[in-house]
Amino acid sequence: MTATVNTRTGARTQAKAAQERGSARTRAERRLGWLLAGPAFVVMLAVTLYPILQALFDSLFKFRLTAPDDRRFIGLGNYGVILSDGVFWQALGVTLLITVVTVVVELVLGFALALVMHKALKAVRGWLRTAILVPYGIITVVSAFAWFYAFDINSGFVNHWFDWVPGIGPDLNWFAQTGTSLSVIIASEIWKTTPFISLLLLAGLAQVPDELTEAAEVDGATWWERMSRVILPNMKAAIMVAVLFRALDAFRIFDNVFIMTGGAYGTEVLSLLAYRTSIGRLEIGLGSAISVVLFVCVLLICFIAIKLFRVDLAGARGGR
Repeated sequence: MTATVNTRTGARTQAKAAQERGSARTRAERRLGWLLAGPAFVVMLAVTLYPILQALFDSLFKFRLTAPDDRRFIGLGNYGVILSDGVFWQALGVTLLITVVTVVVELVLGFALALVMHKALKAVRGWLRTAILVPYGIITVVSAFAWFYAFDINSGFVNHWFDWVPGIGPDLNWFAQTGTSLSVIIASEIWKTTPFISLLLLAGLAQVPDELTEAAEVDGATWWERMSRVILPNMKAAIMVAVLFRALDAFRIFDNVFIMTGGAYGTEVLSLLAYRTSIGRLEIGLGSAISVVLFVCVLLICFIAIKLFRVDLAGARGGR
C-alpha cells in the first residue's frame, strides 16, 4: 500500500515537473517572439496609429478643404450620410464580390500549384518556384496597366487573338460594361496574387508528415480521403493565414480598379470611393468616415476568419 502511494506521488511529481518545464519553455518562446517582433511592431504601430486616429477624429467633423474655417463637429453625422447612400452600398457589394471570388479561385489554383511544386523533382523545383512567383514580383500598377492595354479595344490583342470564342470580337469593349470590367479586374488580381497563396500553402504542405499520408495509403484510403482527412486538416493553420492575408489585401483593392475603369460602370470599390470623396471632392470628413468603415470591415474579416478556422496555434507548431 505504501509503495503504491509512493508510486502515485512520484508520478504526480514527474507530471508536475514536466508541466512546469513546458510552461517555462512556452514563456521563453513567447519572450523571444516579442524580442524579435517587438521593434518592428513598435515602428508599424507608430506609423499607422496616427493616421488611423486622425481619420477617426476627422470623421466626426463636417470638414471640407475648400472651406477650412467652416469645420463643425457633427458626431456620427458623416456615418449616417454614407450608410444611407446607395453608392456606398454598391461599392461595398462590389468590394465583397471581388474579395470572395478572388480568394476562392486563388485558394484552388494556389493549392494546385503548391502540390505541383511540392512533388516536383529537385532538379527543376527551384526553377519552377521562381517561374510561378514571377507575377507576384511585378509591381501592381505595372500589372494593371499591362492587363488594361491587353484588353483595350484599340491597343489590345485579346479581341484579335480570341475572336474565335463566342461573344468576343474586334468591337468588344471590355471596360464599357460592368460584367466584363469586373471579369478583367478579377482575372488580373488572380493572376498576380495566386503565387502568394501557393507559396503559403506550399509551406503548409511541407509541415504535413509523410508518415501520415503513407499510413493512410497503406490503409487503402483514396486520394480524396487522404486529401480531406489527412493533408487539409494538417494544413489548417497555413490555409487560415493564406485566406486572412489575401482577403485583407483583396478587400482594400485600389490600383487595378483605378487604372482600368476609374470606378465607372458600377466597378467602384470602397477604397476608390474614399479616395474620390477625400481627394476628388475634398470632403475630408466624409472620406475619413468611409476609411474608418473600411478599417472596421477589415477587422471584421480578421475576426470571422479566426473564429471560422479555430486554429490551435500551439498544436500547429507541434504542441510545444
